[in-house]
Amino acid sequence: MSKAAKPKAKFQPRAIGRWFKYKYLQLIRAKGGPAMVAMGFSIGLFVEMFTLPTAGLAFFLIFPLVYLLRGSVAAALIGFVFGKIIYIPFSFLHRIIGDLVLPHRVHGNWLHVLPHWLETFIKFNLKLFVGGVIDGLILGLIVFFPIKWTLEWFHQKRKDKRQKRKEQLIVH
Repeated sequence: MSKAAKPKAKFQPRAIGRWFKYKYLQLIRAKGGPAMVAMGFSIGLFVEMFTLPTAGLAFFLIFPLVYLLRGSVAAALIGFVFGKIIYIPFSFLHRIIGDLVLPHRVHGNWLHVLPHWLETFIKFNLKLFVGGVIDGLILGLIVFFPIKWTLEWFHQKRKDKRQKRKEQLIVH
């Protein structure tokens, strides 16, 4: 005899909050520890800083980087979304950094063959890309350590709380 399938539970808005809390706890208690979560967040933030000039294709760079650097995919996606929030103010900095790093004159005839608007578009996106890579690396390094230390602090606090609870059970 086969069992009849249970009807799906009705959607409840308060369940969203529970789901987010559950996912948050899963992320904080990830097997790789705080370094893995911090690395994933840094990777996501780094990649977002140069996604716009690549027409969104840089997003696919997250997965091999997470694999190579042993980060968390979930944290990388959170870092990517956080990067989207702060991208607009940083884009001005990307352009300035890209302008400082890139040479002012490009040698070769290939760029002069293009229409002026396309030449300007390519140069502007190249500045955004190069500046975004540099700024993304710096931002990724800056946020890695505070996130790692904060997660280690939470982990230690949780461990101490569990130890204290265990001692209280033994005493009683």
